Amino acid sequence: MPAPNKRSRTFRRVYRKVPGGKTVLHYKKRKPSKAKCGKCKAILKGVPRERPYKMRTMAKTKKRPERPYGGALCSKCTREVFKEKARSKK
Repeated sequence: MPAPNKRSRTFRRVYRKVPGGKTVLHYKKRKPSKAKCGKCKAILKGVPRERPYKMRTMAKTKKRPERPYGGALCSKCTREVFKEKARSKK
């Protein structure tokens, strides 16, 4: 029987083959929800859905799109922000 703290469905159940040839259950944390746009709450493309310990080892370019507001706003909202900025400069 699993440890009491592992009994809930908070953890994913992953079957792993161990060196002894047996298949055992490993308990892993679930993936976080997808990143959303700060303005319109749309799901962001190009942003991985990983746990913080995996995101830490990833390269900066793999974590979010390389454009202004990448990883914070979707491309549609970014365009709107640029249009507003251009209008306000005139």
